[in-house]
Amino acid sequence: MAKKMVVFCGSDEPQKAFPPFMLAAGAIAMDMEIMMFFTMSGLNIVLKGGAEKIELEGAPKPLTEFIGIMREAGVEMVACSAAFGIVGCKEEDLIEGVECGGVATFVDEAEEAKIVLTFC
Repeated sequence: MAKKMVVFCGSDEPQKAFPPFMLAAGAIAMDMEIMMFFTMSGLNIVLKGGAEKIELEGAPKPLTEFIGIMREAGVEMVACSAAFGIVGCKEEDLIEGVECGGVATFVDEAEEAKIVLTFC
């Protein structure tokens, strides 16, 4: 069984939005299983048109490219349905490849993971 890494993405601030993807890309290279959990303003990353608005000067790739890498590698990307009302979004607002899950989804995955990273 591959080692598992769970990444909690709780912010759309550029300096907090990019590191989860950069570290996940490294974990992909190490053949790890990855789950990325997006909540609160971090949901903006996986909303249609959201990643295009988040830029970080000097970043190795735009967020949209990182998202493509995650999809290609089969990274599980989960949007926190409990935060939809707070952010004002719905399931149909999510980009392709992102599934919905609640707090229990994150906790279950984190319990099994070797590594849990949090970016808020």
